[in-house]
Amino acid sequence: MPPSKACCAHDHDCEASDCGPAYSLYKHIDMSHVRCLNEAQPGACRGVFKAWAERTQPTQPPLASNEDDPELLLHVPFDGAVKLKAICLVGGPDGTSPAKMKVWINRDDLDFEAAERVAAVQEWDLQAENPQATLEYPTQVAKFNGVHSLDILLSGNFGGDRAELHFVGLKGEFAERKRQAVEAVYELRPVPTDHKVPGTTAPGFGLGQ
Repeated sequence: MPPSKACCAHDHDCEASDCGPAYSLYKHIDMSHVRCLNEAQPGACRGVFKAWAERTQPTQPPLASNEDDPELLLHVPFDGAVKLKAICLVGGPDGTSPAKMKVWINRDDLDFEAAERVAAVQEWDLQAENPQATLEYPTQVAKFNGVHSLDILLSGNFGGDRAELHFVGLKGEFAERKRQAVEAVYELRPVPTDHKVPGTTAPGFGLGQ
């Protein structure tokens, strides 16, 4: 299947149109477990997931690849299941915006070598410039239901010496939280003294006292 393209979905006043809630999935990201392969500064990947109102503000430090190696592989886990409808990216200046994007869902074993072997759920050709976040990349929504994690491979650029990102927006719906394990203690054989009511004596106990 050929790579998907962007659509111009935000050529309007986003504040007046209240686009923010649609891009609120960042609130459901398990930030402590977000990671990125080939990032120049460890941990910078967490800064690009932020509120829609901050999408055009430069992220410091930006998420940047190592020099002369414009590839980034993000792992983004959620604290529940989501339905992903679109992705919006704001790349760096001077030709450092990524040129291609591939996405996998519900995996925790991807590295660059595995990404070469395993077919992506969807891939896109990216636009060179999107400083105002007017472009978004729609997903094939039927393939992005019940998403507990995303792996996003960004590769290439437009003539720069690295790949650089300042914003990753995830548009969709939050479906459910992961069930938390509940610890319960079950008695195989009741012990009468464990269930004694104050002022009473369990039958058969305390005789002769």
